[in-house]
Amino acid sequence: MSRKRKRLPKSEPASLRPKFWERVPLDQMTEAEWEALCDGCGRCCLLKLEDAETEEIAFTRVSCRLLDTETCRCGNYAIRKQLVPDCVVLTPKNIDDIGYWMPATCAYRVLHEGRPLYDWHPLISGRAESVQEAGVSVAGWVVPEFEVDEDDLEDYLIEPYGG
Repeated sequence: MSRKRKRLPKSEPASLRPKFWERVPLDQMTEAEWEALCDGCGRCCLLKLEDAETEEIAFTRVSCRLLDTETCRCGNYAIRKQLVPDCVVLTPKNIDDIGYWMPATCAYRVLHEGRPLYDWHPLISGRAESVQEAGVSVAGWVVPEFEVDEDDLEDYLIEPYGG
């Protein structure tokens, strides 16, 4: 008699604890769990303008030069900080200080603020496509930074996505 192995959903590979995002504090997640929180929307890779007086963040539709604007994946994730010195590597240790500039829908920010993940998040839906279907992904509508003059960034401001 053969036994069928239970197939894990794409959202929960064997290296991730079941529903870890609901019960494990950010600072106690494994590296794999931390990375799995990223929904792949690409919004954190958009260039932002910050008002020096109010600290208000304004998103543009201009992306980091490393972002693949069709797949919303970093073209060189492992060494992104070396290639783009301004790239911010979010960690459980710095989320208190810099999490405010992450998109309101970002799983790291959402969990840090004590809110549940959105239904479209791949860890909930089990499907990476749900981010695009929900209209959260920047795929196909952003411009890479090498195509925009820095002085023109204000021409590319977008409404904040509040989720």
